[in-house]
Amino acid sequence: MAARNTARKRAFQILFEADQRGADVVTVLADWVKNSHSDPQQPPVSEYTMELVEGYAPKARRIDELISQYSVDWTLDRMPVVDRNILRLGAYELIWVDGTPDAVVLDEAVSLAKEFSTDDSPAFINGLLARFKDLKPTLRRDEA
Repeated sequence: MAARNTARKRAFQILFEADQRGADVVTVLADWVKNSHSDPQQPPVSEYTMELVEGYAPKARRIDELISQYSVDWTLDRMPVVDRNILRLGAYELIWVDGTPDAVVLDEAVSLAKEFSTDDSPAFINGLLARFKDLKPTLRRDEA
């Protein structure tokens, strides 16, 4: 399971970098892959990291709409960048990736928040992703 944990962390870092640079996530992913092959100091990009980022990319607009719609008192652009990108990754994996149990997605997102964000962030992220978990059947149906 540690490999999946690392893959999620890398995917989060790629989403974060793309957000900070105002770049396309798939372009940033390609940069990471290229750098990992040419520079032994760069961490490898696993298959699961690529699956997460490439799966997230076409759903990015919808995910941002969901985060905006269901977050209370926080607009997307006012959220800390770390939180916004943990939520993006968590929402994608929770709603559209069937192979990972919902509880694991929530736990992993909270762990990322504990490692990279503020003391208040884990509860905020857990609450919003738990809401998405409850709404998942409806959210997936709305997408079809």
